[in-house]
Amino acid sequence: MAIVKMKKLRLISAKSQKSELMEKLMLLGCVELDSQDFMLYDPTLSEIVEREYSDWGPFRVQRQIYDSALKVLDKYAPVKTPFLAGKPEVSQNKIADGGLENRCKNAAKELSLLDEKLRNLKSDEVKQRMLIESLRPWKTCEIPLDHPGTRYSKVIFGTLPAECNMDMLHTALSEKTEEYSIFTVSEDADCIYFYIICHRAAEESVMNVLREKGFALPAFGHAAGKAYELIVEAMNYLDYIEGDRERSQKRILELAAFRDDIKLCSDHYGTLIDRCEAEGLLMGTQESVILQGWVTEPETEELEKLLNEYDCAYELSDPVEEEYPNVPVKLKNGPLTNGLNMVTDMYSLPQYGTVDANPLMAPFFILFYGIMMADMGYGLLMLAIGLLVTLKLRPAEGFMKYFGLLMIEGGIATFAMGAITGGFFGDSLSHAAMLLFGKEFALPKLFDPLNDTILVLIGALILGFIHLNAGMAVSFYMKIRDRKIMDALWYEGAMWLVFISAALAFLKIGTVSGCPIPLIAALLLFFYGSTRGKKGVAKLTAIFSTVYNELTGWFGDLLSYSRLMALMLAGSVIAQVFNTLGAMPGNFIVFLIIAIIGNALNFGLNLIGCYVHDLRLQCLEFFNKFYTDGGRPFKPLKVKSKFYKVTK
Repeated sequence: MAIVKMKKLRLISAKSQKSELMEKLMLLGCVELDSQDFMLYDPTLSEIVEREYSDWGPFRVQRQIYDSALKVLDKYAPVKTPFLAGKPEVSQNKIADGGLENRCKNAAKELSLLDEKLRNLKSDEVKQRMLIESLRPWKTCEIPLDHPGTRYSKVIFGTLPAECNMDMLHTALSEKTEEYSIFTVSEDADCIYFYIICHRAAEESVMNVLREKGFALPAFGHAAGKAYELIVEAMNYLDYIEGDRERSQKRILELAAFRDDIKLCSDHYGTLIDRCEAEGLLMGTQESVILQGWVTEPETEELEKLLNEYDCAYELSDPVEEEYPNVPVKLKNGPLTNGLNMVTDMYSLPQYGTVDANPLMAPFFILFYGIMMADMGYGLLMLAIGLLVTLKLRPAEGFMKYFGLLMIEGGIATFAMGAITGGFFGDSLSHAAMLLFGKEFALPKLFDPLNDTILVLIGALILGFIHLNAGMAVSFYMKIRDRKIMDALWYEGAMWLVFISAALAFLKIGTVSGCPIPLIAALLLFFYGSTRGKKGVAKLTAIFSTVYNELTGWFGDLLSYSRLMALMLAGSVIAQVFNTLGAMPGNFIVFLIIAIIGNALNFGLNLIGCYVHDLRLQCLEFFNKFYTDGGRPFKPLKVKSKFYKVTK
């Protein structure tokens, strides 16, 4: 329920133990390495230390081989996974071990070769089919397509446009020479396929006439032999390609048995790459390596137990206040507040040494979300989605885990507020009862958002007042903790005094001749506190700034909570509109279809809209009272997996 305390680790170890030590630290998974570039800028240190270097290039190449093999398997031997199936679990020792590589290295290489072979077969198939298509018009031609002619004659193959008049072509050729013969092989809607035999001396004249008529060379290119023989040969080659493809695909299916091993090998090389990159943060001398980083305080005992097994000297110390902006942050929350990490991750982590806002924000965020959604049907849907994600995917950490928990908590709050306001997919039950039984039906409710709008607005503003004061209470505590007692008394203390005296003035308690004496006194104290330490014109400026930024700004912040009412009304009205439209034809089936579509749209819109508005109330109204952002997440060196859920 707080920010985990960190220890600063400084370590120097024998260089011969570097690889083994880094592997053990990765398996331990609680140390984040820090940059030590400052050593290179120190004239004295830079003469004896240099950056450690590990060549991760071969590891990246090997991992690419395994990843490529997996892509081949996914393409030719896909595995159907159940909807929202969680990742299988595997121990980090098994990933880090790499003992499976001997079993699947050859399989991965063979898969890559088979994929390349199948691509080549596909290319050859396309070429052969194009060749067959180009030869088809010439299949009745009895002379070879590469016929060279004789000593005195030339054979020319080609095509003419279908609209070409062959009689006119004969006439034009006859005017040039009598030493030619034209043989039409076939015709289609586009072309006339022919060949012409002419005397070599007349070749140029014949070609000039043919070009004028739209002559084009045949599409078969440099094909050699008779057309029908080439077609048969190409068809036989296509049969061979098909057989070779089937054999290759069958072999890929056999190699699919190595899929899980290949995944483990890919993750293994991923850990090696991560470790090599981490080693780039080390500094070294001729015989030693120097490490600096951060470790969580609860895990220091386990770390010390590990380090005592090696020839190394180390120091664990608390970070000083000047280092807080650079200290990594890890939040420790219980199951009820863990989902709020989704909010703080989107905003910004708190700075180390400050307060974790999740436990403070959780009751307000969940309650506000329930108020804005306020529908039992929508609450049940959210609860179902959250349980499905949490129990089916079983995410260990990250966005999906926080999303699932937040949906469960928000769903419960939404259902509870829906029970109070009597909403179940709007007023769908009322319309359904009227269509099915001809009777009116309504769920019991404490109030109706549409008829009790002022009541909802007042309740929203009261909740907003409580929310803002909770933020001020946290700020008051932090100032007292940091020994800024006067700042706490002259701001939060004076502001609370103003609120109390304003309530007394409203109740006419302490009022003399219509003058609210306690309120005036409280305002004077508040203005005095805001001008502390300022002189001259700065005091007057501070008073005006306080009136504008604090008093009127506080009132503006309070009005922001009217969005709780607005979102509750909007969701209720949209649901009722769709239900009414569905009920107008008087047919229950039509009503059911329209109501489902409309409520689905309303649910999706409100799911996002309520989250955004709730997030705004937390980030802009609540956080600005006490929250110090800018924390960076704690990212320890640990075993990570792309395909599995890693367990220790």
